Amino acid sequence: MQKEDSPSIAEADAASIDAFLERVWSEDGLADRTLEAYRRDLEALARWLAGRGRTLRNARREDISAYHGEQHAAVRSMARRQSAFRRYYAHLAREQTGFEDPTLLIERPRMPRSLPKALAEREIEALLNAPDTDGTLGLRDRAMLELMYASGLRVSELVELPLAALNPRQGVLRVTGKGGKDRLVPVGEVALGWIESYLAGARPALAKGHQPAALFLSRRGEGMTRQMFWTLVKRHALKVGIQAKRISPHVLRHSFATHLLNHGADLRALQMLLGHSALSTTQIYTLVAKEGLKRLHAQHHPRG
Repeated sequence: MQKEDSPSIAEADAASIDAFLERVWSEDGLADRTLEAYRRDLEALARWLAGRGRTLRNARREDISAYHGEQHAAVRSMARRQSAFRRYYAHLAREQTGFEDPTLLIERPRMPRSLPKALAEREIEALLNAPDTDGTLGLRDRAMLELMYASGLRVSELVELPLAALNPRQGVLRVTGKGGKDRLVPVGEVALGWIESYLAGARPALAKGHQPAALFLSRRGEGMTRQMFWTLVKRHALKVGIQAKRISPHVLRHSFATHLLNHGADLRALQMLLGHSALSTTQIYTLVAKEGLKRLHAQHHPRG
């Protein structure tokens, strides 16, 4: 419980924390416990800064370092706190041109890197088949799920796709990713087929006679949001028996990458498809593939 004499959090800081948590929840599929911990960490920092006449947005590197120096926590808790701060300030840097991230030069504790979670191919197949494509919304959901898995898009990239981004003749999308960087992403015949079915049989009804720019539309005829997509993913996953804790919009992106590697995809090509600026970010998926091969060997080899 917050002490009575503890400084309160500025409204702008509170709103900024809410916006950040919403984004990492929808894009990265973080667990509720992690999100709650991130909120506690950021609110504690905001109160500490408020007591010194500063806010999260105008904090300096010296402030963040001093705060870390005053805290006494295990390495894992320290790493989580630093992760919360780094993610938060990276979010601010993306939202605000010219913003200087105060965490950039702060040394981070070394922690083993966690592996991204992916669904099995049979689970993905069940999820893709879950929507009732006889209905308008079901046809839209199927097209979105197929495209997400076929192209490995980030959730924000998927819901923000304009209709003009699709080139059905060439079977590619022009996607604007992080940092405003464009990349061409192949769609695949199956996903393209579902998108064309959606464009012919569902989107006109959802557009209600208007000409919205977004490729995928809500029942109100507007562009989809990350929250809307998360809701439909969760609903269809539960329908086919996939536990809620194992599913998030980002899991489809992880599954796309892991399954491509399992079938022999080149790491550099995967980097381009995912829109990673550094190959080291993509290399984590090789660990996922290796872990899968080890389990397969242990399960089926006579001396496993």
